[in-house]
Amino acid sequence: MHFRSTAPSDLPRVLACEVREPIGSISADRYLAEAADGMYRPEWTWIAERDDRVLARALWWGPTDSAHPAALDCLYVDPTVADRASVGAELIAASLRAFAAAGAERPPLYNVTLTEGWRADAAVSAALAWRREAALAAGLSHEVERLRFEWSPDLGVPIGSGRLIFTEADNAAFLAVFGRIAEGSLDAETRRGLAAYGPEAAARKEMDFYLDCPGERDWWRLAHTADGTLVGLAIPSATPYHPNVGYLGVVPELRGRGYVADLLAEITRLHADRGAEVITATTDMTNAPMAAAFRRAGYRTTQVRMIFSAPE
Repeated sequence: MHFRSTAPSDLPRVLACEVREPIGSISADRYLAEAADGMYRPEWTWIAERDDRVLARALWWGPTDSAHPAALDCLYVDPTVADRASVGAELIAASLRAFAAAGAERPPLYNVTLTEGWRADAAVSAALAWRREAALAAGLSHEVERLRFEWSPDLGVPIGSGRLIFTEADNAAFLAVFGRIAEGSLDAETRRGLAAYGPEAAARKEMDFYLDCPGERDWWRLAHTADGTLVGLAIPSATPYHPNVGYLGVVPELRGRGYVADLLAEITRLHADRGAEVITATTDMTNAPMAAAFRRAGYRTTQVRMIFSAPE
């Protein structure tokens, strides 16, 4: 079997790969629309073929202005293949080697979108099982399950308690707060960054990530009590598709006092005041307090995502 990136002439065969399972599908219309914006590209689209027949396909996605892909959106292996996980793993691994050779600093992750309660659906569980096996075998061995939430205007803008004052600040001030709120965080990515890089470097990486997101830097806010005590930060941000709740956190000594609701209300209000029709948000399945805060603020659970990434 031959593994390679595609050329423009491969497009009809790429689009002909139809995912019939209940997860992991990207429609031809979406692929073409986002390819026109440079978010899917021939060199990021990989296939496995034998005798001119496409037996597997990997659709890697990245922001329009990115030199390298950020995530694997869709992994397809023909149902007639005896060991779909092995072929999928080889295709992912071949892609990752090529991206590294092209200068990618880190391997992109694999993002599998599921429905809430997916474990009770045998077809979804089976479709995830071979994809999970492929991701792990290809080296994307760090696994996190995340909940995706959405807010829309019909849900109403949550109202803060009025206890906090929100202000703008420079990057140095935000960097210091990123470092403080990382302590004791329940977020898996934050904990992983702390373990791999230490507090200062992890805080820098976290902040740099949000600086690179499509959201505007002047949306960011620090939160203080009326007497000037620092409470935390609230970062409204955006994806290429929607405004989102980028990052929020409370300093360790003030947790458990309900301030997270005030931070989330401020982020929601700032987006709503700019006319947002949808605000998205994610949190780890294991971060029960944050998930509960989203639900109390009226956010609805819309998806579950299994995210596979390379170890730090």
